[in-house]
Amino acid sequence: MGTSTALKTDRYELTMLSTLIESGRAEHPAVFELFARRLPAGRRFGLLAGLGRLLEELDGFRFDADELDWLAAEGVITPAVARYLADWRFTADIDAYPEGSVYWPHSPVVQVRGRLGDGLVLETLALSILNHDTAVASAAARMVLASGGRPIIEMGSRRVHEDAAIAAARAAYVAGFSSTSNLAAGRRYGVPTVGTAAHAFTLAHGSEMDAFRAQIATHGTDTTLLVDTYDIEQGISNAVAAAREAGAPGPRAVRLDSGDLEIEARRVRDLLDSLGAWCTWITVTSDIDEYAMTALAAAPIDGYGAGTRVATGSGHPTAGFVYKLVAVADSPAANAPLRPVAKKAAGKGSTGGRKTVYRHGDGTEHWTLDGTIPTGTSPVPVPVVRAGRVVHRPTLEQVREYAAGQLAALPHEARAISDGQAYRSAAPAPQHENPPATQAVA
Repeated sequence: MGTSTALKTDRYELTMLSTLIESGRAEHPAVFELFARRLPAGRRFGLLAGLGRLLEELDGFRFDADELDWLAAEGVITPAVARYLADWRFTADIDAYPEGSVYWPHSPVVQVRGRLGDGLVLETLALSILNHDTAVASAAARMVLASGGRPIIEMGSRRVHEDAAIAAARAAYVAGFSSTSNLAAGRRYGVPTVGTAAHAFTLAHGSEMDAFRAQIATHGTDTTLLVDTYDIEQGISNAVAAAREAGAPGPRAVRLDSGDLEIEARRVRDLLDSLGAWCTWITVTSDIDEYAMTALAAAPIDGYGAGTRVATGSGHPTAGFVYKLVAVADSPAANAPLRPVAKKAAGKGSTGGRKTVYRHGDGTEHWTLDGTIPTGTSPVPVPVVRAGRVVHRPTLEQVREYAAGQLAALPHEARAISDGQAYRSAAPAPQHENPPATQAVA
């Protein structure tokens, strides 16, 4: 039996919705915003990912009869609410920063406008997808910046939940990774896939040479041989010899997965060159992250494989996004005025009112509450959903290209890999930018 995406939520979303329906407030116009109060410790910027996955989930964002029966039997909803939800469809408008956008603390990366009930029930689904994917993409983006243009393979599938592994591969690709080892991500999203052999493959043969010959016989010399199962120097000699037997000067690449990678990479490069395998690449794996890449910047390495440190968000499994009601009407009329609302709790405050966000040419980000922006600036969010229908469907390659442009435009200080504070923060418009020198934004 399938499960609608509307059930990918916390129980209290539906207990609140039930009360709103019973009290007649579920139809009141409202605005919700998704943002991060702060970036994870040490991060200078965030990179938004997962928007495409969230929009895909809206196609199934409804309740079927079996689910409503179960919810009623569990005491989650009342009979009146079950009748309401039987014909319910998500009808809100959503504006969002394009996927692949750089964002800052307080950037309202998603804004949901519509019925109070609609915005309420979207909270958990939106947070679970965007918190996970953005954490991965933000970690991956730092690795891309640290790699110096060397290709990076995402290899974290065995470190996370099987579905999270697919999402992580997609998010890392958005951020600029070249490929993934996860086949499901390749089939579902078109992410390029790579992978050759592990230590078990070598150990399963009578000798390392036998393993290399078998791999080349099956996959040709345009393959990567893992050379550190036993002795690296002998592994290099065997790899080159096996490729020579097949008519090539060396294998396409060799992989190192252990030891002091900088020392071993230099030694391997010298060995390969001495054997005439000048075109053979060196790829390194083994707990690679942005700090390791920075330390290895001068080493003769041609590519990286990153697993645990990217799939788990480099130690930050969430981006810290929250989802808050910022405005609500006191009547169900479509044109009813919206009343700003804000949480005031210490350390968890928010700013009430629907925000219109814009950026200057230098990337400085501000917002207004009156729907206007200064001339010469650009609005950041784009329409992604109108009346419940998705209107924004860029390809994954377009998202990836956009993310690359966002990262390239970061100032040097924001691109630094060393830990630091967020480079900037979204903020209210300065007084001198207020009207009359403004233009309206719909």
